[in-house]
Amino acid sequence: MTTTVFEARPRKARWVAITAAVVVVVVFSVVAVLLRRTPTGVYFRLSDQVAMMLLGLLLAGAALLFARPRVRASAQGVEVRNLLETRTIPWELVLRVSFPEGAPWARLELPDDEYIAVMAIQSADGRHAVRDIRALRAVHAEHTAPRQTPDQDR
Repeated sequence: MTTTVFEARPRKARWVAITAAVVVVVVFSVVAVLLRRTPTGVYFRLSDQVAMMLLGLLLAGAALLFARPRVRASAQGVEVRNLLETRTIPWELVLRVSFPEGAPWARLELPDDEYIAVMAIQSADGRHAVRDIRALRAVHAEHTAPRQTPDQDR
């Protein structure tokens, strides 16, 4: 991609994901430290404590995946980064930028009834989501030619 014209990230989901990751690491660290001192008679070793800490870090990393979504738009197209994948779509393939009623996030409508979820613009963000979807629609309109519908042919 070249010069970015628009960029958005979710707000509430990022805050929740980062907070959850910190809490998970703290809880698993405390449990790992206190693991040796149990009145049950079970003997935990250092390897068990290390495994508990590693498990906490692994779960925190999974929680941080929800802080990853981002959308970037430029004159060439739009880059959508969701939880696990990043896709770049040229504007010629994007028919419309939509936010269906009741949907958790926006989406890019593509030919053949396909779409790509844009998890960076989430309904939970309220007015920020409205501002972001309007800005993305403006960039889309600026970089695409008007399309004729079948009704316009008559």
